[in-house]
Amino acid sequence: MTGWAPTTAAGGLTAATTNPLALLAIGATLLCGLLAIAGVRTYAAGRAQRQAVVDRLADERALPSSGRRRRFPSVDRTLRATRFGRRLALRLAATGLDTTPGEFFVGMLAAVAVLWVVAQATLAPFFGPIAALVAVWAAFAFLNWQRQKRIERFINQLPELSRILANATQAGLALRTALGMAAEELEAPAGEELAKVSDKLAVGHSVDEALGELAERLPSRELVVLVTTLVLSNRAGGTVVGSLRNLTTTLEERKETRREVRTQLSQVVVTAYVVPLLGIGTLLLMNRIAPGAIDRMTSSFLGQLAVVVAFALYGLGFFFIRRLSKIDV
Repeated sequence: MTGWAPTTAAGGLTAATTNPLALLAIGATLLCGLLAIAGVRTYAAGRAQRQAVVDRLADERALPSSGRRRRFPSVDRTLRATRFGRRLALRLAATGLDTTPGEFFVGMLAAVAVLWVVAQATLAPFFGPIAALVAVWAAFAFLNWQRQKRIERFINQLPELSRILANATQAGLALRTALGMAAEELEAPAGEELAKVSDKLAVGHSVDEALGELAERLPSRELVVLVTTLVLSNRAGGTVVGSLRNLTTTLEERKETRREVRTQLSQVVVTAYVVPLLGIGTLLLMNRIAPGAIDRMTSSFLGQLAVVVAFALYGLGFFFIRRLSKIDV
């Protein structure tokens, strides 16, 4: 028995080494192992290179042309990896503000904390969360206001833009060259936006795509008309000078009309903001006359419900006044 076992083992080993299927299986296993190791090393190297590129781009964003170093780069990097951060970056880009998503987010959190503490100490603990929600709404409302303000400035530059494009086209320049010339001559925001269009055209984007993205960033009727005129003229290959001349006159007339309408409705717009401020001022005055009155009022469910309903009504009043005073020209 003791002498038979080694013989059997040796025989099995000999059979395994002489079996071609066994050799093929061993070779395939070794090859798969080597390929797996190579794949893991390649993936790790690619991931390291990608992270290096991301860090380099983050460092470039941290040192803009103005020389101001960006704050909170780690927060900004984390936000840009999320859908919310990417959308926030697009909204900030549309406003023209020299602020990163990380800086805006941290500033918004700081404003939320400050308003929460101030409202809780000044009025009552119940008003802390309400003040925090108002701070978040005010932050994004500020972005919308800045974006609309940038759109208005761009609309005011459209007559000059149309005139430059008409002169350049009449001189025999191509539309791509005319857009680059307008980007150099016009000030912000038209110069900055047209520079983005020129950059996209330089890397191979079509005129339709570049101008379409411009219309999406700064939506307005005037810009849509200008973009449509340029796109159709570029597709048809006809002369665009006459259309741009007529469009320049039309844009100047619309500019004056918008200014007159804005002047006529300025009092209504101020009223929309004064009405909610009157409600907050009334609360502060009541708490000043009878200290602790707001705290006692919000200590019960009915008092809290009354405050929520009052704020909701003030919000609806602000919304309806703004809607009624908004006239599209």
